Amino acid sequence: MSECAISVDNLGKLYRIGEGQQYTNLREKLTGLLYSPFRALRRKATASAEPPADTWLWALRNLSFEINRGELVGIIGRNGAGKSTLLKVLSRITEPTEGYAEMHGRVGSLLEVGTGFHPELTGRENIYLNGAILGMRKAEIARKFDEIVAFAETERFLDTAVKFYSSGMYMRLAFAVAAHMDTEILVIDEVLAVGDAAFQKKCLGKMGEVRGSGRTVLFVSHNMNAIEQLCNRVILLDQGKMKRDSHEIRSVLTEYLFGTENEASSVWVNDGARFRNSYFFPVRFAVVDGDGNPTRMPLRNDAEMWVEIEGEVAQVDPALTIGYAIYAEDGNLLYWSYQTDQSESRWPALTRGTHRLRSRIPAHLLNEGNYRIELIGGLHFREWLFAPGLNAPHINLTIQGGLSESPYWIARRPGLLAPLLRWEQMELQAETIGAERTHAEP
Repeated sequence: MSECAISVDNLGKLYRIGEGQQYTNLREKLTGLLYSPFRALRRKATASAEPPADTWLWALRNLSFEINRGELVGIIGRNGAGKSTLLKVLSRITEPTEGYAEMHGRVGSLLEVGTGFHPELTGRENIYLNGAILGMRKAEIARKFDEIVAFAETERFLDTAVKFYSSGMYMRLAFAVAAHMDTEILVIDEVLAVGDAAFQKKCLGKMGEVRGSGRTVLFVSHNMNAIEQLCNRVILLDQGKMKRDSHEIRSVLTEYLFGTENEASSVWVNDGARFRNSYFFPVRFAVVDGDGNPTRMPLRNDAEMWVEIEGEVAQVDPALTIGYAIYAEDGNLLYWSYQTDQSESRWPALTRGTHRLRSRIPAHLLNEGNYRIELIGGLHFREWLFAPGLNAPHINLTIQGGLSESPYWIARRPGLLAPLLRWEQMELQAETIGAERTHAEP
């Protein structure tokens, strides 16, 4: 048996921007089948011609790789990088425009909440429906049924139509079906995006079991901790093209989070009308020194550094909050801070017009390493203007040196943070020592 489970060669998918879904009747479908060989030849003949960029979009282009059996491969990239499109092509949901993709084995897909579920059917009926779609016999599904239901924790609602399920219940059942069915290849897209912390932990545990079972898994996620913990290989996509394909997980995650050295910048300047909204329009976002000058990386742990935000307040609202979130190299959120962190009497007064806000990053706080700082803001408990981890402008910060004057800590310290804390020795009074010794005698 071949070791190759997935083979992709020169894969491309072209979409027409603004093209709507067309619905056809039976006669049109039969006519389409008759002419499909000729359309395929025409597509092949015109594939090399580059379409106008304003009306067409290559979601995938020139993508080639092979995945062996038993590999758990993470696929990462920014929104719009082509991750979900790739999984849809591999799952035979959409056809490629050029190239080909071959899957050697039975494929189970979980591409979004309730993929393959019929809303009018009950949870019980959908379990059997999904198994049948995967080509499993009724006896095979029945053998897995109790295990699926126990994992999904939906026993009470098993005979309720899934259209009445919450998104969390939907996801629990969908993941349970995909993970427990006997498929050689499992394709999962953002399984951890829905559900509470307990469910996410349960999913990670099950994914670990799947990795040890010899099944091939493609896993798309924005959770970098999950990617690093579960995957033995990672593919980084950028605008539909392969940017990295490596077994050095940490190296690829660092490039994804912070960019290459040439891409890294401690200053972000809005180059047009991006992030325009009704409340706060960001103009500039930077790490600066005490005088407001942009800093050159790397910075020492003990350096004076400020996060500075400049923007235009278009509409005053008491709930408007502007600040930043800082992430470690592995994607862990260290903290976030708003201009409303202090008592209300000390809040900066945000009136209509241009404002420049800044907040100091405490010295002797950050450990050596690379950090990603995202601009975040919104209307408190109402809506995001710049959502952390999704669509926020970001800058980069590199810390090196300055950790301590102690000869023991001249290199990176263990842990995420490296605070320089004060220690004191307290003088013990003689009578206290005598009392403690007396108390200790038998």
